[in-house]
Amino acid sequence: MTGWARSLEGRVALILFAALATAHGLTFWSIQRERADLARSMMLAYVGRDVGSAVAMLDRLPPAERPAWLDRLARQNYRYTLDAPPLSAVEPPAVLQPIRQVVATELGPDRIRASGRNATAADDLLLSLRLADGSPLTLHLRPAEQRVSPTTLALLLAQLALLGIASWLAVRLATRPLQQLVAAVNNWQADHPAAALPEQGPQEVAQAAAAFNALQRRIAQHLAERLQMLAAIAHDLQSPITRLRLRSDAIADASQRKPLQADLAEMQSLVEQGLAYARSSHAAVEPERAVDLAALLDGLVCDAVDAGHAAHLQCPALPPLTTRPQALKRIVGNLLDNALKFGDEAWIDVSATAEAVEIVVRDRGPGIPPDQLQAVLQPFVRLESSRNRDTGGTGLGLAIADQLSHALGARLSLRNGTGGGLEARLRVLSRTATDHPPAAS
Repeated sequence: MTGWARSLEGRVALILFAALATAHGLTFWSIQRERADLARSMMLAYVGRDVGSAVAMLDRLPPAERPAWLDRLARQNYRYTLDAPPLSAVEPPAVLQPIRQVVATELGPDRIRASGRNATAADDLLLSLRLADGSPLTLHLRPAEQRVSPTTLALLLAQLALLGIASWLAVRLATRPLQQLVAAVNNWQADHPAAALPEQGPQEVAQAAAAFNALQRRIAQHLAERLQMLAAIAHDLQSPITRLRLRSDAIADASQRKPLQADLAEMQSLVEQGLAYARSSHAAVEPERAVDLAALLDGLVCDAVDAGHAAHLQCPALPPLTTRPQALKRIVGNLLDNALKFGDEAWIDVSATAEAVEIVVRDRGPGIPPDQLQAVLQPFVRLESSRNRDTGGTGLGLAIADQLSHALGARLSLRNGTGGGLEARLRVLSRTATDHPPAAS
């Protein structure tokens, strides 16, 4: 079955059309059969009277004048001959029986000699009669075929086409709300809630739309409460951490002071990352504007180099990119920090097409197990087998980058490089149409 026939719309439309077409076909067949029965009964009555009149006329004519009248007495479906052709031994067809009966009613049973097929021409049906003087008279019959006229056939096809169109429109109208519901579910994102579905149509469809709208509101409320709680906890922890840092400065023993200050620094980093993750859910409210992507990335690389890290940038000459610059800067900054933290050296490569710009951040670190590439995009996920805890980290850097990428309408993906290390690919849809592909610098 094709994709359309496997869908609910296709199956219901096919069932509905098949039922309507079958009912219409049975009605058409019933009408045609009734017309045929009526035409047969009228034809039999006419044939009986006409044959009776023809035989009565031939009875009164002299034998020499009878041949001249045979053509005048012939009709479209039967004719007369003044002989007695041999009959076939095959049983006479059923169509001859009613004709024989009506002729016998008009002429009398003794005037009918026999009936059957012509022995020399099987398609010639014969009714052998006897004139008043005993001379033979044969009625050659050719029953009319029941045919459907081209006009009737064209009308039938037009009616079936109208039934098909009506079935498709009716089913499409009934299933459109379901298609809207599926599209809304597939396009739903935490930071971009789908528009509320219209709660209309059939009762079941309206109830499904209302349930989806309610579910969407509950999920949005739950996420907002979770992020608000995370921001509140992270914010409230800053004050006690600051007091503990001040008190640690008063510890004279360096062997006790330095580990305590290291723990406080890690706690402070965790708090700052928690606040950054909470703020990332509101990145979609940042206004879009045109930005020089090469200058933005060059600033990040220069800051890393000034801090003593090995960072490299390869970016072609690009037209201004319409995006949310702060969100984009934080995404690439997190990916760059992650690469430098676990790989000691980082490369940023940029490529562009007419549809999108792809930013790749690579390092030479230990990489990530393939089955954990998606898990590290979740908040507070750390992989001790591939990342050294001594280097620090809260498990929020990649989660923040992934959250912000949704706000940009971009897609962030991770994969291990062929030569080792990790590759983070950020694909940002381009809002700027270019007439020529960008040239590498």
